Amino acid sequence: MDINNYSKENDEEFTSSIKKELELAVEKEKLKESIDIIKNEILLYIGKRKELTSYILEYRKNALDEFRNDEDKIIDYFDHERFVKEESFKSIDRRLKELIILKNTPYFGKVNFKEADMEEEYIYIGRFGVTPEGSYEPLVVDWRAPVASLFYSGKLGEAVYKAPMGDVTADIKSKRQFIIKKSELVGMFDTSVDVKDDILQMVLSSNSSEKLKDIVMTIQSEQDEIIRQPYDITMVVNGVAGSGKTTIALHRVAYLLYNYRERLQDKVLILGPNSIFMEYISMVLPSLGEVGVKQSTFSDYAMSKLNIHEVMPFKDYMDRILSDDKEFINKALYKASEDFEKVIESKIDEVNKHYFDIKEVTLLGKPVVDKAEIKEMFENYFKDMPLFRRSKKIRRIIFSKIKDVRDDLVREVQREYKETIAKMTPRELQLEGNQVEFMRRNKIREIIRGVLDCKQALAWIENPNVLEIYETINGKDMLTYDDLAPLLYIDIKLRGNVVKEDIKHVVIDEAQDYSSLQFKVIKEITGCLSMTIVGDSNQRILPCEGEVPMVKLDKILNGEDIKFFGLEKSYRSTKEIMEYANNFIGGKIVPLVRSGNKVKEISAEKEHFSDTIKEMVEDLNKKGYESIALVCRDMEATKEIQSLLSPKLNIKVMDTDDIIYSGGTVLIPSYYAKGLEFDSVIIVKHGDIQDLQKDAKINYVMCTRALHELNVINIK
Repeated sequence: MDINNYSKENDEEFTSSIKKELELAVEKEKLKESIDIIKNEILLYIGKRKELTSYILEYRKNALDEFRNDEDKIIDYFDHERFVKEESFKSIDRRLKELIILKNTPYFGKVNFKEADMEEEYIYIGRFGVTPEGSYEPLVVDWRAPVASLFYSGKLGEAVYKAPMGDVTADIKSKRQFIIKKSELVGMFDTSVDVKDDILQMVLSSNSSEKLKDIVMTIQSEQDEIIRQPYDITMVVNGVAGSGKTTIALHRVAYLLYNYRERLQDKVLILGPNSIFMEYISMVLPSLGEVGVKQSTFSDYAMSKLNIHEVMPFKDYMDRILSDDKEFINKALYKASEDFEKVIESKIDEVNKHYFDIKEVTLLGKPVVDKAEIKEMFENYFKDMPLFRRSKKIRRIIFSKIKDVRDDLVREVQREYKETIAKMTPRELQLEGNQVEFMRRNKIREIIRGVLDCKQALAWIENPNVLEIYETINGKDMLTYDDLAPLLYIDIKLRGNVVKEDIKHVVIDEAQDYSSLQFKVIKEITGCLSMTIVGDSNQRILPCEGEVPMVKLDKILNGEDIKFFGLEKSYRSTKEIMEYANNFIGGKIVPLVRSGNKVKEISAEKEHFSDTIKEMVEDLNKKGYESIALVCRDMEATKEIQSLLSPKLNIKVMDTDDIIYSGGTVLIPSYYAKGLEFDSVIIVKHGDIQDLQKDAKINYVMCTRALHELNVINIK
């Protein structure tokens, strides 16, 4: 009995092994065929580009010969030719770049499924779609296509995807993932639950430089649901550190551009926390084939709209906050409060009602516009216009009326002059003509001088600088990050929205640091009904009373329909690191089961600190880690640690937000590390900071930057 069972089990194992080998051989052959087809497509598109180039050059030569003596025709030709060239080349080059990327890795997944009353079919999923010239069946389906969502669904069996004609129900039979490197199939995994397991573990175990590039392989079902939300909604994602918020936001942009390109092309704005972060994510969208997406920090965006340059540097601002400067923190809290918003609204109302001291306008004693008429224009005729645009329009009207009165006065002088000349005899004309002409000119000069005086008297209708109005609230204090949203809000309400660029979708990352007024301002400026807002309420280290504004955005934006999503599963760090991070936020993170080294907490005497760090960094380098960060609480601590390390360890210091991070070992304050990730992190405590719980959120931010290894060192 045992022998028979043993033989049967061996037979099943043998059969399964043969089946896997056959399937692997089939997939290898499929990969070879796919790569050959893609190579042919590349040659085809290179030929198209050459053909288009030859056509344009020949057409240009003929046009120049034909219209040699007609400049207007040549200008018209070049306008048209430039348009044709740009549009055609843009399309061909975009496709060529996609095909060249796919040549080495055509796809990463496969899903077998059956729709109602249809035969079972399969599709291969890739970074971009490929349908060979002359074919109607896609060789590879773009991951953003509706049907590709079947690959990311959380289970086998019945699933629904949103096709252009409506919801389609499909029965998912199997899902397969591939590891393809340099055009070779090196791994193949079947999964019955979710797109993760072996491949996700492999990707997460790699170094940080490789992570964002591979996200399309490992998008989870809960992430995919957020990415594929309808275009015309505002959605807020509140996710723990490492839950993929940034990659979700960027891949949602790629998804929206793929499905709504005509509507959204060049009309997407991404707002990030600082320049280091913006540089860090800058290659994600291009790797997905998307270019032309505007990226900025809120500070830079606001300062460009307000045309101001003197604002307290962000590192100085953060260091004042982290140094426990009570007065500064109280001001920051106040400027982020509803009470301050009411003060701003009250000031706007006051300016609207009482700023202009309306006066009657006269020119050389003649009425131009009386006070009642000007008041009527302000309060009734143009009341729907913002005040400063209203005043400019009324000023133009007054200037026009001054011109009319001036012209009447000049005509009167001319009429009197002609009548006087007509009454004079030739003898009188000879003796007094020059005097009469002189008097005519003098009167006209008096009118012109009167016009200048009249216009100068209109100084009361000149618009002030918004800063002048804000100073009546803020005093002469140096402007900080907290002043930008109030300034923009006042500017919008008094001048109107004068932004020239057309924005159709806004992405806000690290949104937990935004005040309610910032959200209102962005909404006012862009008018977007479509926004993607991501952040982690646990990572707000700026002063805040009550709930973080991000989580109550529906109330802030007056009941607007907003969808909220929560992500509690972390994919970034090892189980040990995330359990350590949970100590600071009450255990809210559900870590992916990826084990690593335990978090080490050690102490070092100041005189031995540099040797300890040098040895630690060398050990981490030997493990193959490409990015190592020594993270300090603030800039003062960062500079102090730099001075301790400099004799023995040459380390790059991230002390401004315009430094480009390109890997290696760096020394960085906590607030610049937000949003970044490193293979290994060393948290450096020093001075009076003895208790990690003292700065729970700061420590949560610092320790969740680590992917694989976290060390905490305290200087005695």
